[in-house]
Amino acid sequence: MKPAFTIVEIDQLEPAIQRQLTELLIRVVEDGASVGFLPPLSYNEASAYWEDVLGPGVTLWVAVQDGQAIGTVQLQCAMKANGRHRAEVAKLMVDPDSRRGGIGRALMLHLEPKAKDEGRTLLVLDTREGDPSNKLYQSLDYVQAGIIPDYAISSNGQLDGTVLYYKRI
Repeated sequence: MKPAFTIVEIDQLEPAIQRQLTELLIRVVEDGASVGFLPPLSYNEASAYWEDVLGPGVTLWVAVQDGQAIGTVQLQCAMKANGRHRAEVAKLMVDPDSRRGGIGRALMLHLEPKAKDEGRTLLVLDTREGDPSNKLYQSLDYVQAGIIPDYAISSNGQLDGTVLYYKRI
């Protein structure tokens, strides 16, 4: 049995957590995750991504097990006047060695109360067509709004569709 994990909200990116998140991003990209990067992902490129994450309207959570980051998700609140009721769920990642342990589900359920506290009533997200994450989002009552074909290039050079989801909260 795997040890329990905790979910921590990160409001300042300390060097140790930035290093762990950088390594996590590299691992999930190498494993084929569609999170905006292609392998091989350099340490510098992955680290630079995390340096710019904590901007206005962004909340970052990290799942930690035995002092190590094993998962993460972001809530990116729309900042424009006509979108202050919505937020995007972004960069849900779970370490390949820690998958199927409820971490992704826990991260998703953790962000909904924060979204409500921020006055958000609509969550949106997208994920690669055919990925296991589609089942997770559907099990959490996200509604498929549509599919955009040929949206992103995978590591094998193939163009994959992305599935758009929303959830009213």
